[in-house]
Amino acid sequence: MQKNINFSIPGLPHFLDYYKLGIIFTPRSKYRNYMIRKVTLSLVFVYCTVISLKTSAQIGTGDIDGRTNTINTAVPFLRISPDARSGAMGDVGVALSPDANSNYWNLSKLPFATANSSVSVTYTPWLKELVNDVFLANLSGYYKLNDLEAVGASLRYFSLGTINFTDITGTPTYDYRPRELAFDAGYARKLSDNFSVGVALRYIYSNLANGDINGRVIRPGKAFAGDVSLFYTKDYEKDDGRVNTWNVGLAITNVGTKISYTQSAQYKDFIPTNLGLGTAYTLGLDEYNKVTFALDINKLLVPTPDSSGAYRDKGVVESIFTSFGDAPGGFSEELKELMFSLGAEYWYNNMFAVRAGYYNENKYKGNRKYFTAGIGIKYDVFGLNFSYLVPSGTGIQRNPLSNTLRFTLTFDLTRNEGDSGSASNW
Repeated sequence: MQKNINFSIPGLPHFLDYYKLGIIFTPRSKYRNYMIRKVTLSLVFVYCTVISLKTSAQIGTGDIDGRTNTINTAVPFLRISPDARSGAMGDVGVALSPDANSNYWNLSKLPFATANSSVSVTYTPWLKELVNDVFLANLSGYYKLNDLEAVGASLRYFSLGTINFTDITGTPTYDYRPRELAFDAGYARKLSDNFSVGVALRYIYSNLANGDINGRVIRPGKAFAGDVSLFYTKDYEKDDGRVNTWNVGLAITNVGTKISYTQSAQYKDFIPTNLGLGTAYTLGLDEYNKVTFALDINKLLVPTPDSSGAYRDKGVVESIFTSFGDAPGGFSEELKELMFSLGAEYWYNNMFAVRAGYYNENKYKGNRKYFTAGIGIKYDVFGLNFSYLVPSGTGIQRNPLSNTLRFTLTFDLTRNEGDSGSASNW
C-alpha cells in the first residue's frame, strides 16, 4: 500500500540531514521520487514522537516563547517505553517495584525483586495510525545470583517496515527493511538492606539505509553506551499488619559514543543520554488491596540546539555537564526541557491490576502529551499486561501516537521463598 506524504511538515528537511541520509526533498528535486511508498514515513517516526506536528522548528537565540527548540538525537527508539506496565502508567518506571523490565528503567532495582529470575516479552505496534508494519519488540530478563547480587540483560528490536527503492525514473530497484536494535547486560548489588546500585553496558546498531544515496555511501550506525543507576526502598509496617513501601530511584542511561551513518560525516550525532529521577509510594489498604502512586522526571543530557550550530562540536562528557545550562533561553528554557510522568496502579490480591497515567512534555520541546491506561493479570508464575495510549492537547488533527497498544507477557522462572515480596510487583 503506497503512502502519500506531505513534504511541507516543518523541520523535516533538517531532520533528514541530521540523519545523514543525504536525501533532498524539494518540489523540483528528482530525488523527491527516489523513495516511494513509506520511506519518509518510516524515517519520520522519530520526528513524530519528538517534534510537535503543530509548530514550526525554529531555533531561538533568546526567549523561546512562541518558538520550538526541540532537542534532536539519533536512535531515539531507545527512549520508547518497552513494557506495558509502565506504558499504562504514563511511562513511569525509575522507582516502580522491580520486575523483568527493570533493565530499561533502573537496573539497580533487581536485587530487591521477589522472584529469583524472570523473563518478559513485549510487542508494540508503533505509529499504527499511519502504518501497519512498524513495531518495537523487547525481550528482557534477570537472574539473582544471591540475596545481594543480580544480573540482567535485554534485547530491543525496532523495525521500520519495508521501503521500496526506485531509481530517478521511478523504476523499482529493490526493497529494504530499516531496523535498529540494542543489546545490554548489567550487574546490580545491594549496598545495604535498603539501597542498591547498578551498572550496564549497551551495544546499539542502527541500519536505516544502505548503499549509495545521492552521492553518499550510507552505512549502519553503531555505538556503545552505559547506564548507572541507584535505588532506595523502605517498608513501613503498620500495627494492623499493613505494609507501605516508599521507593526512590535515579538512573543515568545511554551515556556513550556518538553515532554516524556515513564515513565522511563532518559531525556525529548524540545518542539520547537521559537523566531520570523517580519516586513511588505503595499503600497497603488491607490484606487484598494496595495502590501505588509514582512520579518520574526526565531530562535529556545532550546539548540544546543554538543558532550557531556550535553545540554539535561538544564532546559527550562536556555535553552532559553543560546540558543543565546551555539553553539559549536561559533557566526558563531549561525548565521547559523537563518531562513529567505520573502514574497509579491498583492491585487486588496480587492477581489483578488496573493502571492509569499521564505524560507531559512542554509544547516548545516536543509537545508529547497523552493519557495512558491498562490492566494486568497474574496467575501463578505467568503475567499478562496491556496498555493503551490516548493523546491529549489541542491543534493536532491526526496524532501518530493515537491508539498505541503494548502487550507484555512475563514469566517467573524461579521464586525466592524467603522474600516477603513487599518491594516487587508485576
